[in-house]
Amino acid sequence: MGSNTAINGFFGRNRAVFRMGLAALVIAATADLFAGIFLSSMETYILAIPGMMILVYSAIGMRGNIFGAMGSRLGTSMHMGTFKMSFEKGTILRANIESSIGLTFLISLAMGIIGWAIVAIFGFGDIHIASFVFISMLGGLLAGIVLLGFNLTIARTGYRRNWDVDNITAPLIAAAGDIVTMPMLFICAWFVVRCPDQNIINLLTLLLILATVVVLIIIFTRKIVLGRADEAKRIISQSTPVLLMCLMLDIAAGVIIEDRSHTLVILPVLVILMPAFLNEGNALSGMLTSRLSSMLHLGTLRVNRFPGRNAYENFRITYLLAAVTYAYIGAISFLAALMLGGPGEISFITVMGIVLISGMITTTILNFISYYVAVAAVRFDLDPDDHSIPITSSSMDLISAAVLIGVIVLMI
Repeated sequence: MGSNTAINGFFGRNRAVFRMGLAALVIAATADLFAGIFLSSMETYILAIPGMMILVYSAIGMRGNIFGAMGSRLGTSMHMGTFKMSFEKGTILRANIESSIGLTFLISLAMGIIGWAIVAIFGFGDIHIASFVFISMLGGLLAGIVLLGFNLTIARTGYRRNWDVDNITAPLIAAAGDIVTMPMLFICAWFVVRCPDQNIINLLTLLLILATVVVLIIIFTRKIVLGRADEAKRIISQSTPVLLMCLMLDIAAGVIIEDRSHTLVILPVLVILMPAFLNEGNALSGMLTSRLSSMLHLGTLRVNRFPGRNAYENFRITYLLAAVTYAYIGAISFLAALMLGGPGEISFITVMGIVLISGMITTTILNFISYYVAVAAVRFDLDPDDHSIPITSSSMDLISAAVLIGVIVLMI
């Protein structure tokens, strides 16, 4: 009787999390299915442009980090009563828009340069640095514009309907990032492959770099807004170091996948499920981190050496959400592969075993990473909304890729 009461109490307290969170995760997984199908259909460009897998997965990770953190900041401001749907100078919304644009330019440039260097160092192939930077910057900018509008739509709808956006922003932004970023990158890749003159690519790349410099100069030379320190400047200043660190983690995840790209291409079902699987770890860590960050801001979660009761309750929520959605990802990916000509020489049971084993290992790791990153941010007097989501998401990109590839190698 007591156990039934405890279980009912657990689900009763967290009804909104399960209802909204699970719905968002299922929507995200379904959307990621199309991203995986698209990726599978772009085999020609994956093999034609050296380092394309590195660029795809690092770009996806960065879009989620930048705009997921924006969503977390807006969610916290809603909880604290400081948010208003206004684009006026000095408002939280305006500062987040400006900082997200600035970070998109800056991190996309860094991603192109560092990614090209990694391709050269590891000997994945030969590609002109301007071409790689062009794909990264223009693809990132186009995807960023779409994701900015998507983020604003979630914030506006959540604010008007009094939703807890911490439960939905991370998975939806991560899924939207997958769907939007991949086509934008491949459009740019198509242009690079078809462009008759490398000098055209060089000129366009130079213009994008100049645009980055202009945007950052405008933000960093601006005086105090409405009597307060410029929030956009603060966000960029505090976010850039951690985003650059996270970029290295996302590139490492891309290297792991790039190294096995020929094996994955042979088994279409694995290419199809890859974006959804990585996004699931990203989304779950983003959801958990957003809730923990809001709890730390509100004082309902204390900074302790070991997770407390509230933290463990959130861990249990994450396990339940993960079990359902990872099973869903395995099933719909296999079904999609069947409909598109076959999953390759791999059975349904094997696919489900790979996804569920990898998923539960990943979930265990992300629970503790999310807690300790959020707590560490507070201990170092940093805003957990700025640092927690990028660090946990990028860590989970690398961990999810390593775990999934490791399980694939063991089971196939």
